[in-house]
Amino acid sequence: MLLNERDLNFLLYEFLDTQALLERERYAEHDRAVFDATLATARQVAADFFAPHNHKADQNEPIFDGERVTLIPETLAAWNAFAEAGFLAAHHDVDDGGLQLPEVLLRACMAYFNAANIATTGYPFLSIGAANLIKTFASPALQQRFLPALFAGRFSGTMALTEPGQGSALGDLRTRAVVAEDGTYRVFGQKMFISGGDHELTENIVHLVLARIEGAPAGVKGISLFVVPKFNVDADGALGARNDVALAGLLHKMGYRNTTSTVLSFGEGNGAVGYLVGEANKGLGYMFQMMNEARIGVGLGAASLAYQSYLHALDYARERPQGRLSSCKDPLTRQVPIIAHADVRRMLLMQKAYAEGSLALCLYASSLVEDAHTGPTAQARDDAAQLLDLLTPMVKTWPSRYGLVASDLGIQILGGAGYTREYPLEQLYRDNRLNPIHEGTEGIQALDLLGRKLGLKGGRGYALFLEQVEHSLAQAERLGECQALGRHLAKGMTILGEVTAALQQQVAEDADRGLANATAYLDLFGRVLVGWVWLRQAMLGESALSQGAVGEEADFYRGKLHTARYYLEWELAPLPGIAHLLCAGNSACHDMQSHWF
Repeated sequence: MLLNERDLNFLLYEFLDTQALLERERYAEHDRAVFDATLATARQVAADFFAPHNHKADQNEPIFDGERVTLIPETLAAWNAFAEAGFLAAHHDVDDGGLQLPEVLLRACMAYFNAANIATTGYPFLSIGAANLIKTFASPALQQRFLPALFAGRFSGTMALTEPGQGSALGDLRTRAVVAEDGTYRVFGQKMFISGGDHELTENIVHLVLARIEGAPAGVKGISLFVVPKFNVDADGALGARNDVALAGLLHKMGYRNTTSTVLSFGEGNGAVGYLVGEANKGLGYMFQMMNEARIGVGLGAASLAYQSYLHALDYARERPQGRLSSCKDPLTRQVPIIAHADVRRMLLMQKAYAEGSLALCLYASSLVEDAHTGPTAQARDDAAQLLDLLTPMVKTWPSRYGLVASDLGIQILGGAGYTREYPLEQLYRDNRLNPIHEGTEGIQALDLLGRKLGLKGGRGYALFLEQVEHSLAQAERLGECQALGRHLAKGMTILGEVTAALQQQVAEDADRGLANATAYLDLFGRVLVGWVWLRQAMLGESALSQGAVGEEADFYRGKLHTARYYLEWELAPLPGIAHLLCAGNSACHDMQSHWF
């Protein structure tokens, strides 16, 4: 099983009410059957073409012989199946060759692919993001040149930001661009850690490259964005000669091994032909669309791996006999499955809270992406965009941190079997360990949240979040079991409000010192945010039970309600201690000197 289908349907149609999107003009030609058929297709393609080579690809990394990159052949079959099923263009207009499906539905489909084989899924994941950026910001001529091939799967895409001497500090990048007589540019520089940067899955690779045009202002205000293809492309989309883009080498990661991680050299000869996207010196703003999309995608990938870790551990715990309950003193009695032991159930409950909470959070964020584009009014669209902007740092980091904990717990539940390669848990852990670093570390996301996002548009996003939670708390007060759960969340919200105000004041007085504890604040906010997500799921569970759910359905909803109880009682319990340190402006980390280590 890749995901729990009952849970996915719950998240899409009860937690998010995705079916209501059918009332929007854009989706008037669809119905619930189309949505379900799309999910079924994703599940089948993921199971047939992605999952079978997940372990093999991990054990047989891409090879670069100095001329070409070789991947195991199953990777190409998976790419072709994904493209032929229409997922590369699924959310684009029918007139553009797409299926005109909602964003949240596409991302639910991507969860299946991530769960099946996250490394191979890296290629379409990046290509979808590259196409989205070109569709949004590039000129009609560039769109015509590149989008049809990207949508069809003939081309793939990458994002090329990081350089050997520059990572997250993009204002210091040194890749340069020189204007040519024909109006294109020649790009010179080197990029590294470029996922999917070279392979032979597609006819061409479209690199989206950040570079500085000669004479541009220093810092982030002088960054432009360029489309730099591996092979030049004529105006009509036909392939031309090899561009001046060279693979300098492959990097070897602990996880995601089948996604090539590359060092690329641009302009070793006369310069790589690049096409300016949008206006000069505004490239970083354009790239943030793909970066933020990727951040949600990284969170979704972490959630999917956490879910796989949970499902494997759950199956093992139900089947593995070991020992007897402490109350049993007869050594001749039959051993019990390890799920009978309270400590194993504790770990499984933590896994369930992290995996299902992460998936719910990421799909909720995807629904905000949808609302920002197709919401019924301009105000609704703007509100969704503002709320999404605020929450994106947590959507990226919370699943990446706690999804990894879920994978770690899976190893613990399997015991000695957990760290052997004969079981999938050790690979799931290695794959998941990359996600806290992918698309900006926790520290980067924390600085973004506390230093920028909270204050955007007068704090509109934060105010919207408060309104949403207050509405849920009012609903919980009218219920039975969820009333107590809501009060746990209300305490967490009070703490969040106090800490937020204190830290904003500290940042205003001394930015360096005030931001030193930003990562602890990010985690605190994330815990409260997911507490809200779990309260909403619990209320749906209590409502279904009160309406007479029986059998497996009752078990499902009772599981939601009980997991929410665990989360709100246990995962929010440490908040007062963390809050005390943050409100006091504890400077232990800030005051440590480099020469004291």
